[in-house]
Amino acid sequence: MNFDFAAFLVLAVIVTGAIWAVDSLAFAPKRRLVLNSNDDKEESGSEIAIESLSRKEPILVEYARSFFPVILIVLLLRSFLVEPFKIPSGSMMPTLVAGDFILVNKFSYGIRLPVLNTKIIDIDDPKRGDVVVFRYPINPSVDYIKRIVGLPGDRISYQDKTLYVNGEKVTQTPMGFYQGVGSGTNMNGASVRIENLPGREHQMLVRQDQPNHQYPCLAMGEYQVPAGHYFAMGDNRDNSNDSRFWCAVPDENLVGEAFFIWMNWEVGEAGVGWNRIGNSI
Repeated sequence: MNFDFAAFLVLAVIVTGAIWAVDSLAFAPKRRLVLNSNDDKEESGSEIAIESLSRKEPILVEYARSFFPVILIVLLLRSFLVEPFKIPSGSMMPTLVAGDFILVNKFSYGIRLPVLNTKIIDIDDPKRGDVVVFRYPINPSVDYIKRIVGLPGDRISYQDKTLYVNGEKVTQTPMGFYQGVGSGTNMNGASVRIENLPGREHQMLVRQDQPNHQYPCLAMGEYQVPAGHYFAMGDNRDNSNDSRFWCAVPDENLVGEAFFIWMNWEVGEAGVGWNRIGNSI
């Protein structure tokens, strides 16, 4: 079962805000009234005890008042500005490796309501080469990260480990062989190439010793990206579950654009990857 942190934050804001509001409107005025009446009386042992009780704010209200602004700020930042993610697999190697902690720009492709994911302000559209986080079309409760290689209307094909966009071959420049650390060592010896997508270059990996796959969405040789959809592929081309298998990503599934690596730590493997911290994506 996947934990929906956004839904948890929204619920926490509603609950803490409601407790604080109800107390402020209904019970806090009564406590103040008791205090004011006690001020006019001569203090005695019993009256001091009454005043002490009347001054005491319920612990639940105290916690709600303290946590409400903090949770609200976290919700607003996470929903509309930036959200952190951890890379769980090697499907985006060598650009991103398992253990990378990244930041995702939540307003690049429009402002969306948390939980509902409804776009309320349209800002920009993804471009070829953008690395994006999106909700997996087969199971929207799971977040995926891939690179956009096809825009609405594009014709996409993939032959002999080479990408074609609208009938044009996307050129690749060999850059040697990959040498990884930690769990990335399973790709040691793979060919590192610079892929020159229209408008953006990036590194990718291919296994020359692995046979070509049969891809369901490219079974007819070419796939035309529907309106309002994007064709996404992992940079680790022979080890990525991407649009070649389940076709395009709907615009409403987009979460945001990955732009920064703020930490790298892989438990039980290579430890902290100091050379990756601070890298842009």
